[in-house]
Amino acid sequence: MEILAFGVQADEKPLMEKAFVGHHDIRCLSVFLTEDTAPIAAGYEIISTSVNAILDNRVLQTLAAGGTQMIAQRSTGFNNIDLEVAERLGLTVARVSYYSPYSVAEFAWTLAMAVNRRIVRASNRTRDFDFRLDGLMGRDLRGRTVGVLGTGKIGEAFTRIAHGFGMNLLGWDVAENPACVDLGMKYVEKERLLAEADLISLHVPLLPSTQHLLDAAALRSMKDDAILVNSSRGGLVDTEALVAELRAGRFAGVGLDVYEAEAGLFFLDKSLEVVEDDTLARLVTFPNVVVTSHQAYYTEDAVGQIIGTTVRNVLDYTAGRRSENVLVPRLSQALPSRGAREFDDRA
Repeated sequence: MEILAFGVQADEKPLMEKAFVGHHDIRCLSVFLTEDTAPIAAGYEIISTSVNAILDNRVLQTLAAGGTQMIAQRSTGFNNIDLEVAERLGLTVARVSYYSPYSVAEFAWTLAMAVNRRIVRASNRTRDFDFRLDGLMGRDLRGRTVGVLGTGKIGEAFTRIAHGFGMNLLGWDVAENPACVDLGMKYVEKERLLAEADLISLHVPLLPSTQHLLDAAALRSMKDDAILVNSSRGGLVDTEALVAELRAGRFAGVGLDVYEAEAGLFFLDKSLEVVEDDTLARLVTFPNVVVTSHQAYYTEDAVGQIIGTTVRNVLDYTAGRRSENVLVPRLSQALPSRGAREFDDRA
């Protein structure tokens, strides 16, 4: 059987092809799955998608009409998939429930340190042989307070690094993580965390209940000189409200690896085009903001695990097996409560 994979990066393609050797043939496409590209999948029983694919009602209808029966998403998040429509159409959907949490946690700290120590500005200056230190002063993190919103696998890894820096640890989540408590984390209400933390990092899934978790009011409650890092999902932050706060001169630094309107932008070369997203265009102009293109997960270790799990998901499907990675099973299999599972999966 040949499998069609959408949104495969150049670095991923050889890894994908090697992983499927001896199992199935695979055709890798760089284009993302959208309403316009969905017809390409006609005749493919199994397709694989990336986190920036759009699997709404129209796309899923097109896939089902073309004979697709299984979708293997290469990510932990699945807020881009209309699971109710997939279930109604009889489409099996699986995802990667776990990969290296260190990839994202370490990158979140990379962003935090980059904005704290003005690394991008310093690098740009030295390229022009400008070696002044004006405007490059950062702060020691030791003894300061970090607030971790979401303390699942990635949040825990982020907390361990914060503990190594000697920071005071505040956490917020639907349930306490004993490992974080052992490190000295104190769980508090979100309002207190936002008001007291010098550095705030987001590690929660994007759900209806977490959409704009940091809205205008939440952002206003943060310290004027706080550092904000988001390497989870763009929709957790009200970007227009964030821009308004930045325009008012607030925040020591903001590091974003995700953006709520990133679909159709991130992972693509738009350098020769006029980007019509005024909010993003304004966001990247602030000297205390660093924006990267959803690359926190992008390490050899994490991508290798993602691809390996995707292969297993495909093999499970063809063998009629079901694993914990299945979001929508075959019609003959019962579907467990989806809401509880979404909150438990905070990798």
